[in-house]
Amino acid sequence: MTHSLHRRGTAESLSEDYVVIMLRSIGINDSDYLPKCQEFLHIALRHNPINIGSEMKGSMYEYQPEEIIAAAKGDSHVVFDNPQALTEFLRELKKADLGLSVVVSGIFENVDECLEKAGLKHHTANFSLGIWGKTEKLPSDDILEVTTMCGHGLIAANLIKAMVKEIKAGTKTPEEAAKVLAPNCTCGIFNPARAAKLLARSAGGN
Repeated sequence: MTHSLHRRGTAESLSEDYVVIMLRSIGINDSDYLPKCQEFLHIALRHNPINIGSEMKGSMYEYQPEEIIAAAKGDSHVVFDNPQALTEFLRELKKADLGLSVVVSGIFENVDECLEKAGLKHHTANFSLGIWGKTEKLPSDDILEVTTMCGHGLIAANLIKAMVKEIKAGTKTPEEAAKVLAPNCTCGIFNPARAAKLLARSAGGN
């Protein structure tokens, strides 16, 4: 299970959203985790990620990448906005053979294609069963497409609505609005590039 599992949206939108998480198993392979965690993030930076982060520090929309890498002590996260970058990253990660668990989230068929091109295959697959309960109390779908990119629920629906209003008013571009949202997702699995497109759509753009 992963907090990146419940992202919502169309196939077209989600085809520009891939999250990679590296995790250790406490008491099993965590004794030399720190340098491996840092190498994971260093490798990611060579493939133009749209975001990186560490649960012990934050994302690259709050800190410089080298600051995040220096402070990385927990699970590490990387986001790509295209399958080509993900494939090249996975190919290099395979060569590094860090010996830790790696979770890749995205449209199942797209991720599998990237894994195959990188010379890998998935070990386990998890699927989201959606949201159960009083779903009428949830925000609208266009808001949920943005909030679910923060798996810990740290991006408020009202903040998204405020950003949409600013885009409509012309006081912020969609890209600027997305950068306001991004630091709230402290582990770094938020995709600002996708968020900008979603915000533009909500504001009446394309």
